[in-house]
Amino acid sequence: MAEPIIHHRTPQFSQVLTETGGMLRELYQTEQPVLMISGSGTAGMEAVVANLIAPNDKALIVRAGKFGERWSELVTAYGGISINIDVPWGEAVDPKIVSQKLAETSDIVAVFVQASETSTATEHPIEELAKIIHQQHNQVLLCVDGITGVGCFPLQMDEWGIDALVCGSQKALQLPPGLATISLSERAWQRAESHQKTSTYYLDLCKEKKAQVEQRTTAWTAPVSLINGLHEVLTNVLNTGLDNIFEHHQRLAKATQSGLQAIGLKLYSQAPSRSVTAAWVPDGVDGGALVKYLRDTVGVTIAGGQAKLKGKIIRIGHLGYVDTFDIIAGLTAIELGLDRLGHPVHFGRGPAAAMDILKEGYAKG
Repeated sequence: MAEPIIHHRTPQFSQVLTETGGMLRELYQTEQPVLMISGSGTAGMEAVVANLIAPNDKALIVRAGKFGERWSELVTAYGGISINIDVPWGEAVDPKIVSQKLAETSDIVAVFVQASETSTATEHPIEELAKIIHQQHNQVLLCVDGITGVGCFPLQMDEWGIDALVCGSQKALQLPPGLATISLSERAWQRAESHQKTSTYYLDLCKEKKAQVEQRTTAWTAPVSLINGLHEVLTNVLNTGLDNIFEHHQRLAKATQSGLQAIGLKLYSQAPSRSVTAAWVPDGVDGGALVKYLRDTVGVTIAGGQAKLKGKIIRIGHLGYVDTFDIIAGLTAIELGLDRLGHPVHFGRGPAAAMDILKEGYAKG
């Protein structure tokens, strides 16, 4: 990424773009194109809504956190009708409830859900949802926010029947923010190409597909450095093997969860994600103060809670370039921070519990 930037309308960049697109198809486990657009993961989410939802279309939204609410806000912004399934934060959606809602509500065109609801560190059962939707409601599209899912755990787009899948560069793809990747199924492309889009220009995926697939370029100015970086990341990921990558993330997740519990913290989610873990802060401890102390004094950054969870939970990401000793350092820092804020701590228990799990990776290596 530090190399001199080449012009995005050159044969040299076309080659990088085409090779990267091919590797993205392997990552997404799809035969369909995976498009790259400038913007954060939210731009990818908006592009899906803009291309698949027309005014007055009904969409079923799984709202189990801040990012589920974002799907609803995007659908409403494009004139769609948001029919919401409100799931208690920290719980995964029950696929039977989705099926029941689809059966009792006519003309729903799409279901929107997170693979991993980052705000609550909760993983939704995407494979089960896809099976129910395609077996019982096969006219409905399944649209998945995979921003903290793609590259962390299996999301087999073609085999499961995911119709739209979004990722962002700053998560498992190990890059700075600013690049979104999007893939649509064949039937989602048919819908995108058949309904008139009057409210989007930059995010027109049909235009972007024509540019990237047929012309080996991008519709607009490409984020050249980010795509160069993505080419390198995907080369390493695919050489390592997706199964090994998924196993690595699973190990980090288990270690983080075990370490936090050994410290004495209670996990927040009832369906913990393999990409991020959340835990309640102890009574009497200000979660915001803990996050601030770790970031500004200790030099370790973790996330706090959002909305109604602000100050009540902490979140630790274990995806992408986060590795064994990042988890050990993070757990050590949390022990130090809790002690600094007056909560009793038995130093070393968290890192030791995590290391009991993390050492398995070195035994295999």
